Amino acid sequence: MAPEQRRMQLIEAAIGLYGTRPYEQVSIDDIAAAADVSRALFYRYFSSPAEIYVAALRHAADSLIARFAAPADGSLLEQLRSLIGEFISFAEGHAAAFVALLRGGSVVATAETGAVVDDVRRHAVAEILARTGVEHPSPLGLLTLNCWTAVVEGTTLTWLQERTLPREDLENWLVDQLLAMVTATANYDKETAKVLHQVVRPL
Repeated sequence: MAPEQRRMQLIEAAIGLYGTRPYEQVSIDDIAAAADVSRALFYRYFSSPAEIYVAALRHAADSLIARFAAPADGSLLEQLRSLIGEFISFAEGHAAAFVALLRGGSVVATAETGAVVDDVRRHAVAEILARTGVEHPSPLGLLTLNCWTAVVEGTTLTWLQERTLPREDLENWLVDQLLAMVTATANYDKETAKVLHQVVRPL
């Protein structure tokens, strides 16, 4: 197996484990066993558990970002629901690691992992702006979207831990939250709100 293939094999094995257990509960031996390689071979590609975790998170985040950018049919509102669905699917697929990372205070939270999460946030906001045709958002318009992404993260984090709401209801509620925030922004930022209100038209 080529070195890059072997490295990816280890990353995929790690992603599978991080999807069911917190970072602190996944050892090098666990990853090596899941990838069916020796511990010594693991160290040919990664120097520590922290290094492979960052690589696994980066790979998973890149996959999510690629799904954000995939062509979507339907109205802007339907596309927004699709973006939310992709994010929640990602969070569910990496539930234990996602909870540990966003909860804060975990040993898994570092400057590197924070940078990966910030990258996902930036791409999510950029994708919404691109689909609404906004090339130069105003400060208040950008603040609206950044605040909404924080709502999505925090709500998804709570939902993963409690599961007291059907997923479909969660997705619809998050869409409604953005519409409410855009409506509030319209009172102060007419031009940006006018473009963002394209999302509201289907209603």
